[in-house]
Amino acid sequence: MKKTGRSDADGAVSSVAGCIRETVRRHRLMSLLLAAAIAGSVVLSLLPPLVLERIIDSLAEGKPIAFSAAAGYFLITAVSGLLDAGKETMITVFGQKATHQIRSAMSSKLRRLPSVYFIEKDPGVTVSRFVNDVNTIDSLFASGVISMAADVCRLAGILLVIFTRSLGLGILLAAVTPLLFRMTRVFQKRMLQAQMDGRAAVGRTSQQIPETLQNLRTIRTLRQENFMQKRYGDTIEEGFRAQERSNFYDAVYSPIIVTVSAILVGIVMAASARGGMWQTFFGMSAGTAAAMISYVGSFFGPLESIGMEIQNIQSAVAGVRRINEFLGEDERKMAETDGDTDFAENETGTHAAVSLRDICFRYKEEEPGILEDFSLEVQEGESVILAGRTGSGKSTVLRLIEGLYAPQSGTVRIFGKAPEEIPEEEKRRWMGCVEQQFHRIPGTVGEQVSMGDPQISRSQVEKALRTVGLWETVDQLPMGMDTPCTEKLFSQGQFQLLSIARAIAEDPKLLLLDEMTASLDAGTEEQVLAALEAAADRRTVISVSHRLNDMAMKKKARILVLQGEDEAE
Repeated sequence: MKKTGRSDADGAVSSVAGCIRETVRRHRLMSLLLAAAIAGSVVLSLLPPLVLERIIDSLAEGKPIAFSAAAGYFLITAVSGLLDAGKETMITVFGQKATHQIRSAMSSKLRRLPSVYFIEKDPGVTVSRFVNDVNTIDSLFASGVISMAADVCRLAGILLVIFTRSLGLGILLAAVTPLLFRMTRVFQKRMLQAQMDGRAAVGRTSQQIPETLQNLRTIRTLRQENFMQKRYGDTIEEGFRAQERSNFYDAVYSPIIVTVSAILVGIVMAASARGGMWQTFFGMSAGTAAAMISYVGSFFGPLESIGMEIQNIQSAVAGVRRINEFLGEDERKMAETDGDTDFAENETGTHAAVSLRDICFRYKEEEPGILEDFSLEVQEGESVILAGRTGSGKSTVLRLIEGLYAPQSGTVRIFGKAPEEIPEEEKRRWMGCVEQQFHRIPGTVGEQVSMGDPQISRSQVEKALRTVGLWETVDQLPMGMDTPCTEKLFSQGQFQLLSIARAIAEDPKLLLLDEMTASLDAGTEEQVLAALEAAADRRTVISVSHRLNDMAMKKKARILVLQGEDEAE
């Protein structure tokens, strides 16, 4: 038998980078506006000191200040601030759209994964990827890659302008920048570690209080009050020390930056005043000096931001990897038979309604098999009842037919198609399933049947309700089908009738029944079985039951008794 693998569905995105590219493609205008806002913000932030330079130099030469220069200075400053605000807003919006695209891709992947994935994987890990990992990726935009790119451009622009105005100051600043950046990263890491230590100490303190209360009698019996008091005090002290370290680094950093800025400007001014080659190397006019002071003062802000942005990016990398692992999970394998003949054809050359061949299935590799080399063929219009003891695999067979489980080996076909080949929007026209318990959704009575599917009309809902004998009851409700469905609106048996109506609303060719009368009393069961008789008319029916004497349609049905790994008809 030849098998081929199936990757993501056509058009599916299989990585975080792909999701970001898809976001840019879908929102081209916003992406262009964001790039323009970043570029404009960087350029305009460089202009005010240059305008200020011209104004001060004019004053030094005894010339009056031109109104256009003063107005231009304030206008550029205002527009620069507006662009900064617009840039931050668009970064946030773009990040939200990108994370929405990532969650959409993950949700699409989740629908395509076989049920075996959910059996083998811890559900908490999957939820963590959808929530925590995607939230960390959001920081890539809010305070990560885009913000860092803007800050790097701003630093480069400041350095370029400084080099054109004062070569000596530019060289000094370029030389001291790596040292300051290294110091910034050290301070940030130590502050982060101090904050983490503080949180851990708070957590231990909170844990010790209920622990002490729960063991109060033992503590008094053993006379360990002093020990517990010291232990609690030491933990609180650890939290205080951690907070003090964090406050120290935060308090010291800014004065160091201000001092370095002042020293650099002082060196330049002192060297310029000496004349000669020093003035040529460092020299600048009064306006230039004012501009350089402004540039140097604004140089260290982006430098500090870059350090935090690198830290956020590093934190997000793990989230990106975990999401890429999820999006790269292997989906169910599609098996094809050798040769040119159609799968599961009967003697007349037509497809069987349902065909399972050589199925082997287990929930986990280390567990015994539920089904071993199991085969079943059901012709169109036939009724088959799967019976057997608990754990023999009856419900598992239904889940395989529905496509909720994937077999480790073997093939499943429904009217000649593998379950995973049937588009999600068409599955209700192929098969309907009635489970043991009715699962109510928020909405009206009619929506319980349609499941909110716009393809199902009100007339189809009414027809389904009439088929199961529930229409008169629904029609007498205050708002008919539009009555909000509450837990106490119907009896247990009526909810089961509603479940049957839901299964046949789109007139499926195949009906699957999973021990749906197991929890009903005798009177209610008789009513439900009568509804099933009507619902099963002209349909292929596969039902599960562990009670041979109570099975619906048993006179017309073929009974298959499953006995664990072996089955006998």
